[in-house]
Amino acid sequence: MNDRDCVRFLQEMLPRLHLRWRGFRRVRRQVCRRLQRRLTQLQLADLAAYRQHLDRHPAEWDVFDACCRITISRFFRDRHIYRLLEQDVLPQLAAQAREHARRGLRIWSAGCGSGEEPYSLSILWLHSADPASRQTGLDILATDADPGALRRALCACYPLSSVRDLPSDWLDAAFYPSDGEYCLHDRYRQTVRFSQHDIRSAAPDGPFDLVLCRNLAFTYFNDGLQRQAAGHIAAVLRPGGLLVLGAHEHLPDDLAGFVPWQAGLPLYRRVAL
Repeated sequence: MNDRDCVRFLQEMLPRLHLRWRGFRRVRRQVCRRLQRRLTQLQLADLAAYRQHLDRHPAEWDVFDACCRITISRFFRDRHIYRLLEQDVLPQLAAQAREHARRGLRIWSAGCGSGEEPYSLSILWLHSADPASRQTGLDILATDADPGALRRALCACYPLSSVRDLPSDWLDAAFYPSDGEYCLHDRYRQTVRFSQHDIRSAAPDGPFDLVLCRNLAFTYFNDGLQRQAAGHIAAVLRPGGLLVLGAHEHLPDDLAGFVPWQAGLPLYRRVAL
């Protein structure tokens, strides 16, 4: 399979999954490698044969869908977003929780991959939250559709490339070396629980004070599926709570229920309709 053939295949077939080619253009090689492995498993000669296989075997669409899950992540990805969470967002949300006599903050990390995002939040909270905020408990629900990614998240051991963006003192405090990897100490894992869930399905039980859905729905889904995902999030995000997207993402135009937190940032406040 060459790159040109894979691109043509994805441009034709992704819309049938309500996905958009534009989101996959720069990361397509990960999908193409998986497709090549699938062709080998099925003993198919090329993507034209795989297209016929999809038409004849409807269950194969679930396999193709799984091939399209992008698993690129690392700790503190988009550091400026984590600085905002540390300095402004989490202290504000913690203050709101205390004002309403709630015992803790509930956070949903949707599309958590191998756990880098929710564990980053746990590390940030334990190392940089002000004393008043730390009196507020933290409960992070991390979900992903990929069971393999969740198994890696539960293992919580990562290569250097995944942790390189952490401040060096936080890296030394939060991880210990093991067999050439960096493994997370238990205290940073205690605030995070994992569950298999697809953002295209109804949301897990809320309410949540903060939802992170970064580099997933609003990159790879088409407009209709983006609006569906946003509706699922809105249903479980408290009024006044915040939704965080990826650094280069934005919500669909004219979407009710959300307003920008600050102009030019991928953060949105949930408002009552």
